[in-house]
Parts: sequence; C-alpha cells; structure tokens
Amino acid sequence: MSGQEVLFTLLGIVAVGSALMVVTTRQLVHAALWLVVSFGALAGGYLVLTAEFVAWVQVLIYVGAVVVLLLFGIMLTRAPIGESADLDSGNRWIAAAVAVATAALLITVLLMGFRDAHTPLKAGGGSADELGASVFRTWVLPFEVLSVLLLASLVGAIVLSRSDIGERRPARSGNGSRPAPGPGPGAGSEEGDG
Repeated sequence: MSGQEVLFTLLGIVAVGSALMVVTTRQLVHAALWLVVSFGALAGGYLVLTAEFVAWVQVLIYVGAVVVLLLFGIMLTRAPIGESADLDSGNRWIAAAVAVATAALLITVLLMGFRDAHTPLKAGGGSADELGASVFRTWVLPFEVLSVLLLASLVGAIVLSRSDIGERRPARSGNGSRPAPGPGPGAGSEEGDG
C-alpha cells in the first residue's frame, strides 16, 4: 500500500468512527461536534483524491454552515444539553442488528452490481473549471430553477417566522408613546355620580 492509500484508509476509518459516535452519543452537542469530525475526514478524503474544489465546498457548506446551523438550533430551542433518559431505548440491539443487516445488503448489492463497471476518466475531469462549465452550459436551466426554489423557500421561511405580519398594531402618537387606554366599563354613565 502506498502512503496515499494508507492516509485514505485512515481518513475513512475516522469518518466512519465519528459517524458512529454521532448516532450513539447521548449528548446532542457532542453529536454535532462529532459530525464536524466526520465531515472533516470526508473533506480530507476528497483532498487525497485530488478533488480540492469538492473538499473546500464540503468544509465551507457542511462544516461551516450546516453544523453551525445545528448548533444554533440546539442553543436557541433550548434543547436538553446533557444526557436525557428519553434518548435511551431498550430496542438498541434490535436497531443495531437491523443496521448491520441493511449495511451488508447494500454492500452486497453494490459489489455485485458494479463488479464489471469501468468508467474511463480523463485527467482533470474533476477540476473547478470543468465543473463550472458543466453547470453553467449544460445544466443552466435546472440550476436557475433550483435557485428560484431556494429563494421561494427563504421568503417562505421569513414570512412564517414573522408572527406580527397581519396583526394590526396600535397607532403611535407623535411623541413616540403609545396612546392612552380608553375608559373602562361603565365610565360613560354619569347618572350614578352623585
């Protein structure tokens, strides 16, 4: 084995091990931090495969945005930070057996299906220049449709997050203070005053 293969294998072991820690740890913040390790190991694997653009996109988008969004979501929703008894289940061993059986089935199908598959690749096929040319020449319409869809979802999220849209606020007087409340019940009757 060459040094590149050894490094790729080590990065794969780190990625799989940290992914297992993501789903087995009982602390939510620790799971998010293990996810950072897993994404970082994947980015390292991309670097070993000389796909630098994909590696930096992995770091910027997944580590820099998705995990930070998860951590902000954990902090802002005041999710339980420590260990929680609700996360413990007696079906852990059944779930592990199903996961191992599913993984074995997927690996078997992949190995049997792609045993004789061979794709000739030319040098520089994964460069940023070729990727950009492919996106903006061949796939420009789906790219624009996706950008409009993302814009619509962003506008929808803003509208849904604003709770005061549609509610009428009382008009403020000229000095910036709120108007005085109106008279209470029975204030209009002067007959009982004596």
